[in-house]
Amino acid sequence: MTLPSEKTFPRVEPERLERAWAALSEKLSSGQLRRDEQTRERYSRDESDSGVYPPDIIAFPENTAQVSALFKTCQALGVPFTPCGARSGKSGGALALRGGVMVSLERMNRIRSLSVEDLTAVVEPGVITGDLMRAAEAVGLFYPPDPNSWEFCTLGGNIAENAGGPRALKYGVTRDYVLGLEWVLPDGEVLRVGRRTLKGVAGYDLVGLFVGSEGTLGVATEITLQLIPRPRQVMTALVIFDSVVAAARALTAVLASGLLPRTLELMDDVALRAVAGRGFAFPPGAGSAVILEVDGSTEEGLLAELAQAGEICARLGATETLVAQNEDQREKLWAARRLVSPGLRALKPHKISEDIAVPRSRIPDLIEQLKALGARMGLLVATYGHAGDGNLHANILYEGPHQRPLVEEAIQQMLKLTVEMGGTITGEHGVGHAKRDYLAFEQPAPVIALQRRLKTFFDPSGLLNPEKMFPGPDCF
Repeated sequence: MTLPSEKTFPRVEPERLERAWAALSEKLSSGQLRRDEQTRERYSRDESDSGVYPPDIIAFPENTAQVSALFKTCQALGVPFTPCGARSGKSGGALALRGGVMVSLERMNRIRSLSVEDLTAVVEPGVITGDLMRAAEAVGLFYPPDPNSWEFCTLGGNIAENAGGPRALKYGVTRDYVLGLEWVLPDGEVLRVGRRTLKGVAGYDLVGLFVGSEGTLGVATEITLQLIPRPRQVMTALVIFDSVVAAARALTAVLASGLLPRTLELMDDVALRAVAGRGFAFPPGAGSAVILEVDGSTEEGLLAELAQAGEICARLGATETLVAQNEDQREKLWAARRLVSPGLRALKPHKISEDIAVPRSRIPDLIEQLKALGARMGLLVATYGHAGDGNLHANILYEGPHQRPLVEEAIQQMLKLTVEMGGTITGEHGVGHAKRDYLAFEQPAPVIALQRRLKTFFDPSGLLNPEKMFPGPDCF
């Protein structure tokens, strides 16, 4: 099998690209089209370490009509086109594998409305997730989905990938908050699907189909989101363990007790090493740490929840429980958590971030076996993430391209092990380019064939975001 990072795909011939440039120049201003080498290089990669694929043209539409016109032009000329947002994804879903036109939605970045009465927000896809969070909180509302990259990822990207985050344990993922969409289909047709009410079951759930479709069935140009009242109180504790396996067992016990924290974030020894000296001091000798956060209406109730969870953790090996005393301490702790992924790059030059998920009861078994796998293969494996909902970010750290075949073998074993435990190959990052050849580990051929038929129905030409999600012809 050819490795994902080494694959080559057919590119568009220069004559066709020139026709596309000329046609698009009639529909967009000069400042909305780029094809200089510096811009092409900047838009050639994401956070997946899945290769470098420069687009030939980068377009920056500013409204729905322009997105529609772009799609229609590319279809008419037979030029592949790939949507993108902040390019913060970890599955290669926004890579222009065949070149062509990259359609960046980053300039469509307005919060159009925020309704306290209706508990809704209407936003454009280029809105930064954190900007919506802050705008909602300023009027006493709350947008719960919180991917780790919320300070720079976009809501359009969150829609495409059905992004999760630490708070998914209690509040769910992006799809749970999307009420309606203005959607541009691959042929440029513009639809409105869903609703603006909190309830509604008319017709097929097209919103549910489009959210998480990874830019293969079209793009959102307007998003109607449900909000909820902002929790009155939030309390955060840091629980320290000698080992990550002991921490995982304690998390399972906390959930089995009937408690439902809003986050149960796990960090192993490698993750702690990655953030050491980066603004937060973990206790010396810590082998693992858990960020346990609760929210609700009263301080007394939250203190009781933390005390109960702390007692359970202590019985199962916790050596220390520290409660943040103010917002500054909370933010420093969460800042350290957000730094794990970039911090791991300081330990080794390269890393692959997997986001596997298993039933929560299997988290301790999975971690034990992943550590053993890394030891057998001589690779450093970091395990951290949203262990409260069974979603682990298992990172394989390595020195360089010469180790990539070994890394790919480790990934295969990791994903097979996950599926054998009743899990999934991706909890929130998506399939994209990086995992397309592993989809068959989890889904049988008839299910993959059905999804291919859906893709063909919406995009008969296959020009929108090609070579994504489904196994290629050389799949093992």
